[in-house]
Amino acid sequence: MARARATPSFTFGDSAPRLRGWNVQPVLAPTSRRGEIPTAKPHNGCLPTCSGLVRPVLTIASGNPNKVAEIVSMLGPLALEVRRQPDDLDVEETGATYLENARLKAVAAARRTGCWSLADDSGLEVDALGGAPGLFTARLAPTDSEKIQRLLEALEGDPYRSACFRSAMVLCSPEGQCLEEAEGVCWGELLKAPAFSGGGIESLFWVREANCSYGELNPSQLARLGSRGKAARALAPRLRERLGLNR
Repeated sequence: MARARATPSFTFGDSAPRLRGWNVQPVLAPTSRRGEIPTAKPHNGCLPTCSGLVRPVLTIASGNPNKVAEIVSMLGPLALEVRRQPDDLDVEETGATYLENARLKAVAAARRTGCWSLADDSGLEVDALGGAPGLFTARLAPTDSEKIQRLLEALEGDPYRSACFRSAMVLCSPEGQCLEEAEGVCWGELLKAPAFSGGGIESLFWVREANCSYGELNPSQLARLGSRGKAARALAPRLRERLGLNR
């Protein structure tokens, strides 16, 4: 007879779920000191190139150059100019879902730059923990090693280790309208120890289809099996259509 799994207890406050005993806090990035985000005048998301041709501009709502490069690679070859968001743009991720957080970031980047924008949000969901840490994955602990330790301690002695990485991606027009959305899920399970040293949660998440940890996936596998890659591939055809790249 299979044993019954204990249901994690949650407390609710400030409209954000918190796993009791974990001290998980909502992801709240610091806002701009200047208050509201300045709105740029939209220019239809296109700029002339040195050859005189009009080339669409896409702002990736992230200040991380590695993440920007990863998303661009997942979208495939596109005839557009890709930029990362302005360095001083910070957005409070107050949404109740990944999609809501992605929308907040996409709209802020579009209004600030006057260009098309693409944003994503993602997190780790552990079945035995009722889907935690989920939206609060980034704030689970200050360091990668502490995040891993907290997850291992929470699952100690529990054979139910199924989990998933879930990502949401949103495309926003230069006018600040969210027009296209997509989600991707990578299913797997949490190991009892990291697959390699020095990594983050990705070193603890085992992807059965690839027979390796999430952190060991190569770029091709990330695009095909990763949660962000699946979202990007689902969104790419609609992005090309919206930006007029199929003509």
